[in-house]
Amino acid sequence: MNLGVTTYDPTATVADKAIHLTATAIAHIKKEITKQKAQGLRLGVKKAGCSGLKYVVDYVFTVNSADQVFTFADDLAVYVDQESLSALAGLTIDYVQEGLNGRLKFINPNEKNSCGCGESFTV
Repeated sequence: MNLGVTTYDPTATVADKAIHLTATAIAHIKKEITKQKAQGLRLGVKKAGCSGLKYVVDYVFTVNSADQVFTFADDLAVYVDQESLSALAGLTIDYVQEGLNGRLKFINPNEKNSCGCGESFTV
């Protein structure tokens, strides 16, 4: 079974780069999407914070036909708006458990700097 898990390859061309999810991220996101009765997950960036950009994660209830769609584990759809693609190319999303709390962890090869609080980043 292909879970859509790959590793970042810095020699890949822009066309080869995509969004990647770890197996734990796929399992967590699928569970949350099912709870919300959503069609998928929307991922993007917006200008915010002291470093410039912030990740935006939301549920998809209405599909935007202009979005790029990435499919994982045959049925998990991740939608990315065209403006965010360059900042997210090669991004890996993991789900990590820290004590009683779990969170999505973004591993972005494009990130040049981040603020001290970890809320925003620069590409």
